[in-house]
Amino acid sequence: MTRKGWGRPAAGKEPAAAALLGWLADPAAPRLCLVTGAAGRGKSLLLAWLVGHGTQQGAVAERAVHAFVPLGGQSVHTTVWTLADQLWVSARTPGELVEALQADQRRTVIVLADLHASADPEEHAALVLALLRLEHVRLVTEARTGALADRLPSEGHAAVLNVDEARWTDAARYEAWLAQRRAAGRNASEQVVTPRPGKRPDLDDPVAVCAADPWEVTTAYAVDTDEHGGLRTAWLRAGQSLCRDQEPAERALVLLTALGDGADPRFAPALTDMASSTPWMVGWSRVREDVLPPWPGPVLSSAKAVGQLILADHAGVLRAVDAGSGAPTGRLADPVPQVVSLAPLADGTLLALDSRGRLCTQQMPAVREGRGSGLQALLEELTPTKRLVQSLAALLLSTRGTSLASTGETTAVGDADGSLHLLTPGSDSATRTARLHQGPVNALAIAAPSRGSDGASAAIVYSGGADGTVRAWAPAAAPLAVPVATRSCPVVSVDAAYTETGLVLVMGWGDGLVEHRRLDVEEVRLFRPGPPVNAVTVTSRDEVLIGTHESLTCLLPR
Repeated sequence: MTRKGWGRPAAGKEPAAAALLGWLADPAAPRLCLVTGAAGRGKSLLLAWLVGHGTQQGAVAERAVHAFVPLGGQSVHTTVWTLADQLWVSARTPGELVEALQADQRRTVIVLADLHASADPEEHAALVLALLRLEHVRLVTEARTGALADRLPSEGHAAVLNVDEARWTDAARYEAWLAQRRAAGRNASEQVVTPRPGKRPDLDDPVAVCAADPWEVTTAYAVDTDEHGGLRTAWLRAGQSLCRDQEPAERALVLLTALGDGADPRFAPALTDMASSTPWMVGWSRVREDVLPPWPGPVLSSAKAVGQLILADHAGVLRAVDAGSGAPTGRLADPVPQVVSLAPLADGTLLALDSRGRLCTQQMPAVREGRGSGLQALLEELTPTKRLVQSLAALLLSTRGTSLASTGETTAVGDADGSLHLLTPGSDSATRTARLHQGPVNALAIAAPSRGSDGASAAIVYSGGADGTVRAWAPAAAPLAVPVATRSCPVVSVDAAYTETGLVLVMGWGDGLVEHRRLDVEEVRLFRPGPPVNAVTVTSRDEVLIGTHESLTCLLPR
């Protein structure tokens, strides 16, 4: 495809445009460029030109613009969420945005217009300085002449382009542009980007806030510290999802999952009714500070056992909750620091993989279904598990494991090089390896039929990679050549199960999207909880369990 030409900027700003292009291409230039000047001097027009051409298909890498936010009327919350959406990450706060962008070292150019007109210019200036800590990030920021325009260059080591200086404007073209605008009945001070108009919504009414402009709601909650019956905390918790372009009913579903148990008891029924047209029902939800039942803590990894969900938090503490209610059912004896993957076995053994690729084993609480008893149980069940652990330990000596899944009959290990290793004890080839991803294998899941069938031969292994693909491999055949799913952000978690409606695959993505697919009928449901998604699990009853740093939610497809 032929790339479009770079048209001239309006208002005679060709010299300023050339300076911006030179700054973008100069690796030694300061990574912040501050465009400043008085009102009506063409700053916004210049930035609109830069963004329009820097985002066109086929733009050369040194001129590409990756994110643009007009800051007029915006709170720092909405700015962070907008940047996160455009950059394919999930973040609730400036700190989380910086952390998410730190993980991807590709050159990133961000344009922030109308800094002086934002709802909180000081907080936005702090966001600019925080982003500048990332060596691969460049920022173009517009601020009208004043205190911010004086402070940012000294704190951020900025290149300053002051459009009030005659050298940045072609005088003849500027006069011609002015004449055209006067002939059209317009004036030079009109800006391309203006603050969002809007009437303050009723912040005590959950139905009203879901139907209102979400940017207005966010800005109102940002400056009003009253809890409004729990709505404020819930809204700010799930804000990145709530501010997306969607129907009020979909917004109500998200807000319902973010409500704490201390919220006004009238809110949940109202939101449930409003969300009745969505493809999801909320089974239950536990959020930070809930007490009845208690919030289980941050969820970094999860796995399903018999009727239970095993959860790992940031400290490696392993807890079990009931999958049907979220109520706690037990806690494992020893933490596994920096745990990245969990794999429960039918005999009650839990396999856990840490961030250094080391394997740990523990015994889960109250997993007894299908077991024998006494010495016979030990002889019949622990011996295969011990053999499996020995095989895994030997494999992990030669490769750094990054993810793990097992049914006992079939075990899969993903590694940092993008390879998937299948262990099928008793088969002709006990271990098979294939490279399926570019970069680490972030997540694994195995869908196996119910016990009593040949689970090893009928199982399907799903792998999710940092390369943004989900791949499938049935142990009895070769891996599928075409990915099951592909997106422009990493996969963070996958799970799969045979349910009453057929084979279901659930994927959690790095931009906060949860994707539910019924593979037999090609049916897709989507959900974004708001906080970054760390873990997804699907049970045989088609319960979808979503774990974040802030919440644990159970959704049921309608």
